[in-house]
Amino acid sequence: MELATGLVILFLFLIIGFPVALSMALAGAVGIWLIGGDVTLLSILRTSPMSSVNNYEIVTIPLFILMAEFIIISGVAKDLFTSASVWVGKVRGGLAMATALAGAGFAAISGSSTAAAATLASTSLPAMIDAGYDPKVAAGTVAISGTLAMLIPPSIALIIYGIIADVPVGKLLIGGVIPGILVTLAIMTTILVIVTKDPSLAPTGRRYTIMEKIRSLRNTGPMILLLFAVTGLIYTGIATPTESAGIGAFVACLIAAWKRQLSFQGTWKALINTGHTTCMILFIMLGAQLFGYFLTLSQATVELVNWIDTLPLPPLAIMAIILVGYIILGFFLDQVAILILTVPVLLPVIINLGFDPVWFGVIVVVTAEVGMVTPPMGMNVFIVKKYTDRSLVEIFQGVIPHIYAHIVVITLLTIFPALVLWLPNSMR
Repeated sequence: MELATGLVILFLFLIIGFPVALSMALAGAVGIWLIGGDVTLLSILRTSPMSSVNNYEIVTIPLFILMAEFIIISGVAKDLFTSASVWVGKVRGGLAMATALAGAGFAAISGSSTAAAATLASTSLPAMIDAGYDPKVAAGTVAISGTLAMLIPPSIALIIYGIIADVPVGKLLIGGVIPGILVTLAIMTTILVIVTKDPSLAPTGRRYTIMEKIRSLRNTGPMILLLFAVTGLIYTGIATPTESAGIGAFVACLIAAWKRQLSFQGTWKALINTGHTTCMILFIMLGAQLFGYFLTLSQATVELVNWIDTLPLPPLAIMAIILVGYIILGFFLDQVAILILTVPVLLPVIINLGFDPVWFGVIVVVTAEVGMVTPPMGMNVFIVKKYTDRSLVEIFQGVIPHIYAHIVVITLLTIFPALVLWLPNSMR
């Protein structure tokens, strides 16, 4: 009865538009009070704020967010798009493919999906529209390419999963490399299929000489530098994820200064935005922890594990059901909230089924990418609309083919776990 009451309160608050963090905190508090009374609730409220953020690796989150802010200031994303368009722009749909490559490059030096979507929306989408691309194809490509920052290291989502699941963050970040490449290729392949079926949706671009292509690679220098400062140092074991985040933020600041884009106002805005985003994430973590305490007291996790043990289904079938559930949750909840709310409950089930927690974390984040572009939440879609004033219907229609491609990638990663685990297992 208490479990049902807590869940009803949570969904009621979400339906009427309460912030996700506040909805989980209030629903969890009511549920704890129903089970344990005033003493239990007050005891948890006294300790939860500190315990929910008392983790050294949480420092990684604001540092990577700050790195993304400095990258936005520097204008590197525009340089990446320009360089990618020189190499693939001649192909029909080449600018859209260049957007996917720029999204992957920006993801490798930012870690923020919303920042990636906003940056691509203000740089590559106008270029595609001016070149004669169908608005649905252009907007859909931008929205889906922004999600790559959730997966390709340094990924904020993977860091949060690692903290919640008590899994090495370094292994998780490296585990996102190959899936990130596969998703990028899936986006580019989807674009190729779309424009091949209907050539009127995208034109061909101009031809560039080999020397022009080589010269364009100068634009990728800052990205390569940051890639080594973050992912390279983590993979080689030279630095921990937290140390790499600090180095990455410092190098991103130097890049912005080197490109003469760093000002007092810009630095102050970057710091303020970092503080706002970090506080939002920490508030969601606090609310989710309160709701997690409620689920623990209600024995929901234990009952779920026992119930799944009785199902006459193979582990992969159960995993498929869980991933479908994640896609459905992505329709209504923020991806950070989904991770914080579900991982403590489902991780014991996953381990009990014999799956690797690092593999599960990467799979969950790839699945969460779908939620970034599906209605009614679709955070990346709303960001693209904000920066381009395209209609929501148009953008959602543009991402539908990419959702199918994502499901294919998720299936491959589920059937072949080595695609995720090979690089982490080879780390020093």
